[in-house]
Amino acid sequence: MLDPHWVFAAALLGVVGSIRYAIAIVRGAVRPNLVTWSLWAAAPLIAFFAQLDSGVGLPAVMTLAAGAGPLIVIITSMITRRHYAHLNIIDLVCAGVAVAALTVWLGLGAAPLAVLFAVAADAIAAIPTLVKAWRHPDSENIFFFVLVGVAATITLLTLTAWTPQSFAFAVYQLSICLILTTLIATRRHAHQRSPSGRA
Repeated sequence: MLDPHWVFAAALLGVVGSIRYAIAIVRGAVRPNLVTWSLWAAAPLIAFFAQLDSGVGLPAVMTLAAGAGPLIVIITSMITRRHYAHLNIIDLVCAGVAVAALTVWLGLGAAPLAVLFAVAADAIAAIPTLVKAWRHPDSENIFFFVLVGVAATITLLTLTAWTPQSFAFAVYQLSICLILTTLIATRRHAHQRSPSGRA
């Protein structure tokens, strides 16, 4: 069990990962989907305020960083105009789940359930990136997902109370980062071994 204040180191790792992703945007190495990243910012911020409402405490710091990081990416992509904003059914479903999370939290006062809705919204928003990582693994920054995964692990190691509102977002973030890191690494390896450069 780590000291709860380690969550600040976890948050810093997440922000550093986002800054590195923003630098990759400036260099033209990545081109984020503005809709997806906007939802990636909204869902954690909803979860963060719901966690505060539930009295989660310091573990909420990582959730705040998980929302602030995508904001850095969004601002950078808008300034450099290196993004695309293609609204599809997945984005609409994710937005609907995010609105449901806000309704559950603000309308019904059910903050713990709102955290779970926010996790669901974030997971749905990850689907386009999973598809993109499968088709074009070189278009993603693997180091970003490694840093966020480490940050989630640190946060989980600081938990003293294992309630859904305290661990759900960190467990989700660790899981999605492990999936994306593995997917990107294996697909890049497959592309390198393929004579045509395609798997």
